[in-house]
Amino acid sequence: MNSRVFFLISKYNLRPNSDLGQNFLIVEDVIKREVERAEIKETDTVLEIGPGLGVLTDELAKRAGKVYAIEKDSRMVEILKREYDWSNVEIIEGDALKIEFPEFNKIVSNLPYQISSPITFKILKHDFERAVLIYQLEFAQRMVAKPGNKNYSRLSVMVQAKANVELVERIGRGAFYPKPKVDSAVIVMEPKSKDEQIKLNENLVKALFQHRRKLASKALKDSHHMLGLTKEEFKKFKPIIERIPHANKRVFQLSIKDIKDIEEFLRNEGLID
Repeated sequence: MNSRVFFLISKYNLRPNSDLGQNFLIVEDVIKREVERAEIKETDTVLEIGPGLGVLTDELAKRAGKVYAIEKDSRMVEILKREYDWSNVEIIEGDALKIEFPEFNKIVSNLPYQISSPITFKILKHDFERAVLIYQLEFAQRMVAKPGNKNYSRLSVMVQAKANVELVERIGRGAFYPKPKVDSAVIVMEPKSKDEQIKLNENLVKALFQHRRKLASKALKDSHHMLGLTKEEFKKFKPIIERIPHANKRVFQLSIKDIKDIEEFLRNEGLID
């Protein structure tokens, strides 16, 4: 157990803020493994989102050339500045969803769970080499799920179109203080090369996965409004939707390439831009 967390909580009479998803990682081995998986060198610039009481930041600072730590809670920012004497860590006070990220090539974080989805998509808009991230277990399982799996979802598709993702470790609730209500997991994510990445129409993916258990053609008919089609336009284009590639596959069985096939067909037919 990391006694520093409890020492700082006691010293500053801290009550973790559940609204900010503050569950501090307290198991030394998990912290060290997370840093090791990032394969950090002195030439690396690491981004950390939600450093909290700094136990992960401290490990990162020992290995990286530079660490940027983005923290929303002003209490934590004050504690980090008082308690640590890092020469290579820059603490940025702000909301990670709103501020512009500094340049980085690796990211290591125990992410606040309530921003998992938007922060993941923000991270994926940046060029980086490797990310080692802790998520709620269920979210992590959806990130890595393959077609046909019960966890396969819009998230699986949008993440895997851009990156290779692997669930490398499951973490029990006792590894955190206070204990969250769910287990967690470590994800290693590496962006695919520009040639391998598949750019998908987000509205189309949303429209399909609104009805993940239905046949692809039926799902799109039921979600035509999400493609921006009025009722009149839908009547006109309904026969085209029935002829989409992979029309008789259920949505949760569609591969990323299948979805791209549907997108290109609909674009050629003038249904989407």
